[in-house]
Amino acid sequence: MDSLSQLALGAAVSVAVMGRRTAVWKAALWGAVAGTLPDLDVMIDQGDVIRNMVLHRAESHALFWLTLFSLPFAALVARLHGEWGLFRRWWLALWLVLLTHPLLDAMTVYGTQLALPFSNYPFGVGSIFIIDPLYTLPLLVGLIWVLAARGGHRGLMVNGVGLLISTVYLAWSFAAQQQVTQIARASLAQQGVAVERLLVTPTPFNTVLWRVVAVAGDEYFEGFYSLLDEQPKIEFDRFPRGNALAAELQSIDGVQRLVAFTKGFYKLEQRGSRLLISDLRMGQEPNYSFTFAVAERHSPPVALAKPKQLAVTLDIPRSLDWLWRRALGEQLPPPR
Repeated sequence: MDSLSQLALGAAVSVAVMGRRTAVWKAALWGAVAGTLPDLDVMIDQGDVIRNMVLHRAESHALFWLTLFSLPFAALVARLHGEWGLFRRWWLALWLVLLTHPLLDAMTVYGTQLALPFSNYPFGVGSIFIIDPLYTLPLLVGLIWVLAARGGHRGLMVNGVGLLISTVYLAWSFAAQQQVTQIARASLAQQGVAVERLLVTPTPFNTVLWRVVAVAGDEYFEGFYSLLDEQPKIEFDRFPRGNALAAELQSIDGVQRLVAFTKGFYKLEQRGSRLLISDLRMGQEPNYSFTFAVAERHSPPVALAKPKQLAVTLDIPRSLDWLWRRALGEQLPPPR
């Protein structure tokens, strides 16, 4: 999730656990710090843009390493404030904050390596977009209220309600995702598509309009469904996946990493003399958040010394207008 959501979640969790045992500003401050710490891995240069992508949300988001880190971190905070008698409570608060960060991230589609060092599998439920105001707003309201009330009973109650509402919203997003998944499978079956992989994830800033991607052989299918649509049916557009380039590019390290990280939701293509790989999970056709040039067309292709990430060219006003109207159930073709 975005930094503001993680900061608000961390502060709200810390305040809820610490209660009246310490000043509410202390709990909120250290909760915000702990809620932000895991994302500082973006400051580490892993060597190239693809490694930076796939190694984000790795060790710094692993439940095992965060649990170990929580002990000295809590000791430092307790000692700093002269509250050693509250060490166990500080540890519980900060441990929960550190763990809820990657668990929330895992609800997005990106991929969070929760199980390191035992497994590098990138968990990604994909039921919520990385920025969703309806998730973040209850946390902010509860947090601001409790800080204004200086930790009073009513303030703590409102903070707890904010946490509850945001958690219920996450559960709602998962339930909505399962409903759209059923509709997507039925629609694909009616169109005679033998699906190998299916991805259902919300479009930006909401859980009403959903994007569906299905991989089948050398093609992938993209469709959209709004919970406000009149008919439980999805129309799909068909696109080539570029499997013919796979044999030529399979030895390139960045390609291998992205194939694994995307769980097979990728496409290969040639633009001019450059050979590209795109992550199909984030963005929509033809604009993807992560598209990389990995080789130049020769015979055989020559891998670039370092892959290059392509900039996204997006007509934001037009895209937002389509997003709003399509979410309300208007049957519009996606902007291409």
